[in-house]
Amino acid sequence: MHCAEAGRPLIKFDHCKMSIYSFGVPQRCPLCQQDVGSARLEEAPISISSPLTNGHQETCSFLLRPTQGTFLREYDGQSDLHVGITNTIGVVYHYTALGVQRDRAGWEQSLSVPLVQPGLFALMDQWDKYLEDFSAAGAWLPHRYEEDHHNCYSYALTFVNCVLSIEGKAQLDKGEFTEKYVVPRTRLASKYITLYRAVEEHGFHAIHWPHPETGRP
Repeated sequence: MHCAEAGRPLIKFDHCKMSIYSFGVPQRCPLCQQDVGSARLEEAPISISSPLTNGHQETCSFLLRPTQGTFLREYDGQSDLHVGITNTIGVVYHYTALGVQRDRAGWEQSLSVPLVQPGLFALMDQWDKYLEDFSAAGAWLPHRYEEDHHNCYSYALTFVNCVLSIEGKAQLDKGEFTEKYVVPRTRLASKYITLYRAVEEHGFHAIHWPHPETGRP
């Protein structure tokens, strides 16, 4: 389901031997001003999936969003990220200098890492209790917060490792979790954001098809 906070949907269509991205398919090509319509199925416009999601519609997930602003507006690829964990109804638990917060709004433009595999109903049944009990621990009191060493990431990753322990699985250190789950999503988001902003600024963005031997995008 698309939500307004995640931005407008991007569309790709082919014309003038170019891949053209826009927020909708125009009647005329913005490059040559000829009709865009095509009878060939392989040239039909396609929707570009956004890596951004409404975090409050994600369950049992690890979420990332910029500490300040949103991905589509302020994120520059280097901005600090804030992280949290969702319960089974999309409430986001996250740790700040005020202690553990439980947000029902504010994470509408997030990157999501699902933490529970489909079919693990027993874990999902206990998820909210695990999360609430974990959040009540003294380690996450406000005065324990340290921006660099005991922060939102510490809270979220420690919870992830608690769940892995319950499942009898090996725990992950910060580097492993970041490289395996966070970096691929932030890289994809950065590419999407660059494309989105180009379309927003110019009304469209065109990319030459590669050479015939490499195929079209």
